[in-house]
This record gives sequence, C-alpha cells and structure tokens, in this order.
Amino acid sequence: MPRLIAPSMLSADFGNLHRDCRRVNRSAAGWFHLDVMDGLFVPNISFGFPVCKAIAEVAEKPLDAHLMIVEPWRYIERFAALGVKYLSVHYEACNDRHLKECIKLIRDCGMGVGVAINPETPAEVLIPYLRSIDYVVVMGVHPGYSGQKYIPETTEKVAVLAEMIAGAEADCFIQVDGGVSVQIIAELERLGAGVFVAGSAAFSSGDPKAAIRALLEA
Repeated sequence: MPRLIAPSMLSADFGNLHRDCRRVNRSAAGWFHLDVMDGLFVPNISFGFPVCKAIAEVAEKPLDAHLMIVEPWRYIERFAALGVKYLSVHYEACNDRHLKECIKLIRDCGMGVGVAINPETPAEVLIPYLRSIDYVVVMGVHPGYSGQKYIPETTEKVAVLAEMIAGAEADCFIQVDGGVSVQIIAELERLGAGVFVAGSAAFSSGDPKAAIRALLEA
C-alpha cells in the first residue's frame, strides 16, 4: 500500500481542537488517529467519547481508533456508531477468547480490524490471528504518552511481521505507532510498514500540513 500518515490527535492542541482537525483535513494525511487510553491498561487517560465525537464531526478523512483500554469489547459498537472506519485493540488486553470475539465484533460492525502489540510482546503471538485481521499495530514506544523516543528494536519487529504475513499469505498491513520521524520512515516502509501514526512529528512544529508532507516525502 502507498505510504499513509495518520496524525495522532492526542498531540493536537485541545484548546483549538477544531482548528487542528481542519489543518489535518487540508493536509496530505490519510487518516485521523484516535489514541484512547483509560488509565488502567496504560498509566494515562487521554479522551473519551465526547472528544472523539467532536473530532468525528469535523474530520473529512477516515477515523482510526486505537483502544489502549481494558475490556475493549465493551466499547466496540459505540466506536462504530461514531463512524470509526478502523479499530484496533491490544493483544495484551485480551485472552484468546476475548480477542477472537473482538475481531469478530469489529468485523461485524463494518470496521477494519487491527491488533496492537506492545514493544515487549514478540511478533509471533499474532500468527494465529493474521488471516482474520486487516492490520497489525506495532508500538514504537511504550503506550500511554506522546513524545517518547522511538525504540530501535521496533524496526526488526516490522521486518519479522512482514515475513510472517507473507508466510501466512495473509491480507493485512502494518501500522507503526510511536516515535515515527523523517529519519526512520523510509526504512520502516522498505521493511513492510505502510501506515505511520505521527503525533509529535505532526503537531510539534506548529505546521502540521508541512510536517505531514515531510513524512510522506522523506
């Protein structure tokens, strides 16, 4: 798939949220990325349905929600009702039965199905699920906070996952979330990643449109 940038709205200016949503609309970004944190699965709370709804009302690009929460199956239908197009849950937040139920429910709700893995989780745990999901989210940082430095071992994990997907003849893509920059994006793409979540890289400069373009052209 062509390189796609998904700006993380967690790094937007919440005092000017609609302004930053409009900036993303006018940029070359492909998706809006929503990092949803509950303070339990990760040591931080981000935002809930009211903020997601406010973004959805302005967004002119697909919404990609990443649930960093416990018991994600309880909220899948509500995210579908908001108009979310892609939804990922964490492998670490589910046992095998719950993860299979989440995958089925996300699919039944008409959304693209993603499974995210933390930096310490080996890629091989996803082998049983690759043929039933649309994408894998590889965390390039420890989930919970924006602005962290990229974990170098993520690059090798992307390569391993790409080989696993090819070996399974699975139709799914790789998303990298956390620490993505112009210095590493081309290598990650070469190894098999296609979607890149950009938080600080998109918003810290004050010119998201230019920052997103730089990521696309790096």
